[in-house]
Amino acid sequence: MADVTVVGAGVMGLTCAVRLLEEGHRVTVVARDLPRDTTSAVAAALWYPYLASPQDRVTRWSARSFEVLADLAATDPGAGVTMRSGTEVFGEQPAEPWWRDAVPALTRTTEVPSSYAAGWTFASPVADMPRYLGWLAGRVTALGGAITRRTVASWPGDADVVVNTTGLGARELADDPSVHPVRGQVVVLAQWGLDRWWLDASGPTYVVPRTDEVVVGGTHEADDDTLDPSPRTGLDILERAARLVPAVAEARVLRHAVGLRPARPEVRVEREGRVVHCYGHGGAGVTASWGCADDVRSLVQDAVAA
Repeated sequence: MADVTVVGAGVMGLTCAVRLLEEGHRVTVVARDLPRDTTSAVAAALWYPYLASPQDRVTRWSARSFEVLADLAATDPGAGVTMRSGTEVFGEQPAEPWWRDAVPALTRTTEVPSSYAAGWTFASPVADMPRYLGWLAGRVTALGGAITRRTVASWPGDADVVVNTTGLGARELADDPSVHPVRGQVVVLAQWGLDRWWLDASGPTYVVPRTDEVVVGGTHEADDDTLDPSPRTGLDILERAARLVPAVAEARVLRHAVGLRPARPEVRVEREGRVVHCYGHGGAGVTASWGCADDVRSLVQDAVAA
């Protein structure tokens, strides 16, 4: 077994840490931002492969994550994961999505809002991210790991293996200029009894219910790293979302938030010496997390054996 330092405390870092601790490694998570201060905390966290490639690997990772998240929804209420049915809508009859093999069932429907033509309905995991990140962090500590807040300027030298889950931070730490932000703004509403999600990925526009809140989004603003929410953008989001779910127009606004998705031409999950990279997941961090963590576990074993 090895001493492993995971750099980054978002959903990917914590998930990798859990898998490595389960394998018996000694794991410390170090990060500038604690879990609830990361981009992951802003996510609507509907399982959906968005802004991530290559398609074959993302489908495999997402299928594994779907399986684990669905099991958590069924067996551990404290994890903050719920299976919810919902519909992705289209302006014309859609082809099957490239990630079709990752979901157990997908049903074509014409029961969609009047401005759309058709859609796909399926049950998908939804994570209440503040609760889910707390659950993951709790698993790390319960398994004997540690989470430490500190700025990391270079790969820690006191670890046998370093796992790089720094997201946008990989641009500097891994010297990877292909990593870039895609800004996403959301509006968080008070829950009014909504129990199913709606999505128009062309916006992207989505309405995703949690237990006590409803997360409404969003935006896709490439190379924009502005973290302050825009009031005008918030109004546009609410207007678009109300076309999907009219009740949005009357809901009480709790807050606005912005997250910077760590995008890359392809997700990087590979070993470079004693460093295992796992970043560039775009808007699919939660969606790909458990599948990627399984691959990271194997790559760490390779690094230990090398």
